[in-house]
Amino acid sequence: MKHLAILAATSAATALPATAQETYVLPEITLTANLEETELSRSGSSVSILTDAQLADRAGQPLARSLTRLPGVTWRQSGSLGTTGSIQLRGAPAQYLPTIIDGIDISDPAAGQPYFDIGGLTTASIGRVELLRGAQSALYGSRAVAGVLNLQSLRPTEDGLQHSFSIEAGSYNTLQAGYGVTLRQDDTDLAFSATRIHSDGFSARDENDGNFEEDGYDATRLTFYAAHRLQNGARIGLNGFWEDSTGDFDDFEGDAAGTPGDDYSEKSSYGLRAFADFTTGAVDHQVALTRYHIDRTSWSNGFSTPFVGTRDKLSWQGATDIGASGARVVFGAESEKEKADGLGDTRLSGVFGQLSAPVGTDIDLSASLRRDDHSRFGGFTSGRLAGVWRVREDLLLRAAFGNGFRAPSLYELFGPYGDAGLDREESRTAEIGIEKRWADDGYMRATAFWTEADSLIGFDPASTACGQPFGCYAQVDGKARRRGVELDGRHAFGLGYAVTGSFTYTDNQVASEWAEVPQQVLNLGFQKAFATGTKAEIALQHVAKRPNDMGDFTTVDLLLTHDVHPNAEAYLRVENLFDEEYQLNDGYGMPDRSVYAGIRASF
Repeated sequence: MKHLAILAATSAATALPATAQETYVLPEITLTANLEETELSRSGSSVSILTDAQLADRAGQPLARSLTRLPGVTWRQSGSLGTTGSIQLRGAPAQYLPTIIDGIDISDPAAGQPYFDIGGLTTASIGRVELLRGAQSALYGSRAVAGVLNLQSLRPTEDGLQHSFSIEAGSYNTLQAGYGVTLRQDDTDLAFSATRIHSDGFSARDENDGNFEEDGYDATRLTFYAAHRLQNGARIGLNGFWEDSTGDFDDFEGDAAGTPGDDYSEKSSYGLRAFADFTTGAVDHQVALTRYHIDRTSWSNGFSTPFVGTRDKLSWQGATDIGASGARVVFGAESEKEKADGLGDTRLSGVFGQLSAPVGTDIDLSASLRRDDHSRFGGFTSGRLAGVWRVREDLLLRAAFGNGFRAPSLYELFGPYGDAGLDREESRTAEIGIEKRWADDGYMRATAFWTEADSLIGFDPASTACGQPFGCYAQVDGKARRRGVELDGRHAFGLGYAVTGSFTYTDNQVASEWAEVPQQVLNLGFQKAFATGTKAEIALQHVAKRPNDMGDFTTVDLLLTHDVHPNAEAYLRVENLFDEEYQLNDGYGMPDRSVYAGIRASF
C-alpha cells in the first residue's frame, strides 16, 4: 500500500502502470527534504517524488531524462551521456536549484556559477528523488531560489540481508552494470552499491553539422550507508559516495576545426557525512558534519584547466512539539565553508526556525525564518509561509510565498573575470495550487507560480572592475520576472490501463541573465499491465516555442517489462522511437533512436 501511495504522488509522465485494484492513499506519502518527514497532505509545497521502482527500468538512462518528465523541469545537455547537463526549474537558472544527495550538497564550488553537472548521472545509483519547488532559502540558505533537488542512494527497506543486481546493454555500445547489498539487523542498517557504465556515445556537436567523432563516457560510482542505534536511544551513522569519470566533449569549434579526441574531462569526487540523532528531554536533535570534494580537469586543444573545490559544513537541528495541538517547532544553526584552488574561500553561517501548526482538523500552516551571514557581503534574512487546506478528503488547496538569495560564487568573486565587490542576488516566489483526487486512483493538480529576482549577476563586456579588457562579472540593473502554470494528472481505467499527462507553461519572454526555457512542455503517457506479468508504457513529450528560434520537437519512448521470475524482471526500452532530430542546447545533438535491454533481480 505504501508503494502505491508514493506512486500516485509522483509526476504523471513517469508513473508506473496501475491495476484496477490499486488505491490512492495520499496521507502515507512523506517528504524528507522539508527538514523533517512531512505527510504530503500536510505540506503547502509543490513536490514530485520518484521511487526506485520507477527508476529501475531506466538504469542506463540519464537521470535528467526522468526529471524532465516532471512539471516545471527543463533539461539542457551538450551532447551524449557524460557531457555537461543542467536542470532548470520553473525557468530559473541551474544555480538556483541546489542538489543534495544523502544529505550532502553536491553543487560544484569551483564552477563559475555553482550547480550540479547532472549530465553523467544515471538512475542506476539513485533510489529516491524528491523535487521540492519554490523558494527554500528559509530552510536551505543560499541558492535555494527555485527549489531543492534531494536524491537518496540505496537504503535497507526490510530485515535481513538483501542483494540486487542489474545489467543493461544497448545503443552506442553502452553497457551498465550495478550491484547493491543491504542489511537490516537489530539496531543496525547497512547499505552498499556499485555501478559501472561505459558508452561510446556520439558526436556532442551535432552530426548533421559535419561532426563525426564519437564522444564517449566511462564512470564508476560507489555509495555506502551505515547507521546504528545505541542502547541509550541515540543513533549514529556515516554515509558517503565516490565517483570517478572520464567524458569526451566538443568545444564550440566542433570536430571539423579541432583535433579529434582532444576535448575531454576527467573528474573525481567524493562526499562524506557523519551524523548523530539523539533526544534530550522533549527536544530531538541531529548533528551532522559533511564534506564534498571535487577535482576535475578539462582538456581542450592540448591545454588543461583544473578545477578543485571543497565544501565543509557543520549543522545542528533541534525539534520539539508544542502543547497537545500538534504544533511543532524546528530550529537550528549551521556553518559552511567553500574553497577552491586559486580562488580563496568564503564562509556562510546561519540560524533558522520553522513552526508548523494545524488550524482545526483541515488546515496546516508553516512559517520559516532564517538569518544568514556571509563573510563577504554580510547578513540576509529569508522567510517562507506555506499552507494547505483540505477542503474535502478529495480536494486540497495549497499556497506558499517566500524570498531567497544566492551568494556570488568564488569564481564570480575571485576568478580572472571576478569582482570581489559583488553583492547577493535576491528573489521572491509565490505559488497557489489545487489538487483533486478520485477513488479510482486518479488525480489532477494545477499550480500557478511567480518568481521575481533582482541584483542578478551577469557578464558585462564594458566592466573594468576585474582589470580584464573584455569585461567582468557585474550586477545587472532591473528585475527579472517569471510566471507560469503546471498541470499534471492520472486516470486509471479498465483492467490495468492508465493514462497520464502533464503540461507546463512558462513565460519565456525574459530579457535578463535568466535561463532560456521553452514556453510549453507537454508530457503524455499510456500504460497497460497484463495478467502475464508484462507491462507496457508509451511516453510522449512535446516541447514548443523555444527561444533563439530553436525548433519544436516531439519524442516518443517505449518501455516493455516482463517478470521472468518472482524476483527478476527483464525489460526493453526504446528511446526516441520515431528518430526525431532535435537539440536541447543549440548546436549540440541528442540521441537518435536508441534501444536498450536489461535485466534486474533481487534475492
